[in-house]
Amino acid sequence: MKLRRDPFQAIADPTRRAILVLLAAQTMSAGAIAEKFDVARPTISKHMQVLSECDLIAANQKGREIYYELRVDKMKDIDNWLAQFRKIWEDRYNQLDELLSTIKKNDL
Repeated sequence: MKLRRDPFQAIADPTRRAILVLLAAQTMSAGAIAEKFDVARPTISKHMQVLSECDLIAANQKGREIYYELRVDKMKDIDNWLAQFRKIWEDRYNQLDELLSTIKKNDL
């Protein structure tokens, strides 16, 4: 049985976020991903394992290489959760804009 982790735990780590950014641009092998970081390959493998356990990335074997790709559908789950906060932030920024406009009009 495969252990499932919380995707928010996965994206809390800056290295894992960087791996997701790389995979958003293109499918890559583990070796190609590891070359982008100044850490040991086993460290990157551990990060890849966490991302895989969260279903944020998928592995596909092509010949002797395993290529990883971003699972966009799982990233949308994170975005949907964040959307509730985005609405709150937008409303607050709009209120601040209105307040600043009022202050500016009163100063003129």
